[in-house]
Amino acid sequence: MSGTPAMQFRRCGRSGIDLPAISLGLWHNFGDNRPLADIRAMLTGAFDMGIVHFDLANNYGPPPGSAERNFGQVFASSLAAHRDEILISTKAGYKMWAGPYGDWGSRKNLLASLDQSLRRMGLEYVDIFYSHRPDPNTPIEETMSALDTAVRQGKALYVGLSNYSATQTREAVAVLRKLGTPCLIHQARYSMFERGIEAELVGVLAEEGVGSIAFSPLAQGVLTDRYLNGLPAGSRAMDADSPFLTPDKVEPRLEQVRLLHAIAQERGQDLAQMALAWVLRTTTSLIIGASSTRQIADNVAALGGLGFTAEELGRIEAVLGQG
Repeated sequence: MSGTPAMQFRRCGRSGIDLPAISLGLWHNFGDNRPLADIRAMLTGAFDMGIVHFDLANNYGPPPGSAERNFGQVFASSLAAHRDEILISTKAGYKMWAGPYGDWGSRKNLLASLDQSLRRMGLEYVDIFYSHRPDPNTPIEETMSALDTAVRQGKALYVGLSNYSATQTREAVAVLRKLGTPCLIHQARYSMFERGIEAELVGVLAEEGVGSIAFSPLAQGVLTDRYLNGLPAGSRAMDADSPFLTPDKVEPRLEQVRLLHAIAQERGQDLAQMALAWVLRTTTSLIIGASSTRQIADNVAALGGLGFTAEELGRIEAVLGQG
């Protein structure tokens, strides 16, 4: 789109891979709840803006599996000629099918899930295959061995971790290194309102040479202009079916949102753009969600203002300290 800043690329840990600063996640709005034409417009529009990393998981939808299936249809018809310019990631580790083998981090679950994901997307391989969450009842050596096997089978080029603590990450990275398949990347929830990774995980990733990518950088949409005047009808927070964003999670943040919005306006950005720029101070990349191509373009515009003055950062910290 005219006026959209050029995509920036950043080296992912100690690897040969550069990631776009902004990646597109297909968690919501890419399942059977949206027309395929809308999904195609968002995926091809994102690619045209330089977003070459598409992040999926086996259970993305709704219903589970439909985001991968829809992505595969759009990819085959509109993006397949650019396969070598695109990074595709998927994950396994959350409940996907009935019975004892359709959940968590066993070797059987992860490798069967990856095969299913490849069939849904019509792909021979994914670029990154993640363990979506640590399994407290499966030895970490088994879970990491499954990731290693996926690479050795040619079904994934790289592997990653998601939702692992700093301690779990250090252990998993050590096992993968011993197996000969280094961990490329760690994906964690991170935003102005959820900063848990700063205490230990960021340091571990730097020490181990693992890249980082943030999901929910806008705190499920709270860090946007949508809630400046309260909770509008039709918003995710007011959706009775939304399990992650409810009025009681939003209302205590509204004053902070308004104060952060004022700082963003002084910087010539909207709140979402400033919130994304703030996250990119710490991570290799971040994952945005989207419901329209225009929303994607607005988010990519954050790349036009990544710098912060010490005074701005101090004011932001003062606001965040009120939470």
